[in-house]
Amino acid sequence: MTGRRRSFPRFCHRATAIRSAAAGTAVLASLLAGCGSLPGTSGNAAGAGDGAPITVMTWAPSGTKGTNMAGMPAMAEAYARWVNSKGGIAGHRLRVLTCNERNDSVAAARCAQKAVDAHAVAVVGSYSRQGRSFMGPLEAANIPYIGGYGVSGEEFDSPLSYPVNGGQAALLAGNGRQLAGECRRVSLVRPDTIQGDQMPPLLNAGLATGGRAAAHDVRAPENATDYAEAAQQSMDEVGADPAFYGTAEFGAKAKGACVTATLGEHTDTFFDSFRRLQEDKPKVQMASVLGSVNQTLVDRTGGKSSPLEGALVTGWYPDARDRRWDPMRDVITEHAFDDNRIDPADAGVQTTWIAYTVLRATVEQVAEEGGDVTARSLQQALDSGDRAVDTGGLTPKLRWRYDDMLAVQSFPRIVNAMVTYQVVRDGRLVTTHSGFVNLTRTLEKPRKDA
Repeated sequence: MTGRRRSFPRFCHRATAIRSAAAGTAVLASLLAGCGSLPGTSGNAAGAGDGAPITVMTWAPSGTKGTNMAGMPAMAEAYARWVNSKGGIAGHRLRVLTCNERNDSVAAARCAQKAVDAHAVAVVGSYSRQGRSFMGPLEAANIPYIGGYGVSGEEFDSPLSYPVNGGQAALLAGNGRQLAGECRRVSLVRPDTIQGDQMPPLLNAGLATGGRAAAHDVRAPENATDYAEAAQQSMDEVGADPAFYGTAEFGAKAKGACVTATLGEHTDTFFDSFRRLQEDKPKVQMASVLGSVNQTLVDRTGGKSSPLEGALVTGWYPDARDRRWDPMRDVITEHAFDDNRIDPADAGVQTTWIAYTVLRATVEQVAEEGGDVTARSLQQALDSGDRAVDTGGLTPKLRWRYDDMLAVQSFPRIVNAMVTYQVVRDGRLVTTHSGFVNLTRTLEKPRKDA
């Protein structure tokens, strides 16, 4: 791998001060301000000593016309209430700050600056596409970004980012591999954006593992209220011709024809348009990735009678009913039962839980080694990888040493290339493949541009 950036700690000259009184301590603090680890001072220190609070931040968009992830900061707050009720992390009370990044670059940069100003030791379990806006301030302050959702390129490039999943790259490549088993012709419906432009090569890499041709690329407006045109094109591209097969009304199917859509929160709008057109065409296999389709969407669109019944879905984690999620569900029940922002089946909520699991393990490691819990000490512990983080089987054990990072084009920080295959069956998202599917070879293989 080449082109990886490294951030370097800022070094200060050794300061000498006499601790004869409180004034002497103040002089020492003044001399070392901004240099890192003086207990109880600025410079991202959490405040050393038993019971000193640890400040972190979680951000996500809320109340916008685009993708909203209000469940992520809500889960972070619930986690803090739970862990503080148990005595905190290694004796440190956890203080969670939240911020609405509004799907906006300026707002995202403001959230990052708030984290810096609050001397946060980490940003944890957050969602933002504005990596160019938020990563700079975090890098300048040496604040690690732990367990972002995986939707910005900087999350898989910055040396201060510690992703817990394979992001969009793993989902799309996994979806391609999942579809390759039964799809001879595939249409990919995706946003007509710069980020959307990354999707076809990834999906095609997965399709190629099954000897399938590249998908037809159907570009669609990111925030449309109707996707009839994209739905029509997607079916035409895979040969869903009623003159040849008949119509779905009479049980006709276009064998080997598949349509996968990855439009975030607007995926349900697409499938609604798709459903109306499907009635006069032969049925095709529908597919998507977790985040664009989830259990809440299936429930909202009819459960067992949902048009998503039978849809193939690729996810990062075990399905929401898996017992490995029981600890998270218990925390939600005990500390956020009446908070309707938190859906335990939501991939954002799940990612936040895993990210805070990583934070807790890393803080405990630093504390056990006798160090002060600071942004810098957390970064050093994460980089050293002395201990792999056990997430209770929700992911492989995680560590971010150089040797753990995969040689994935454009995504050098990926350490977890595992996905799960799911299907909507009887109105529920259930796993179709035992265990995780490892996409390391698929992702590391050079890809041709779409």
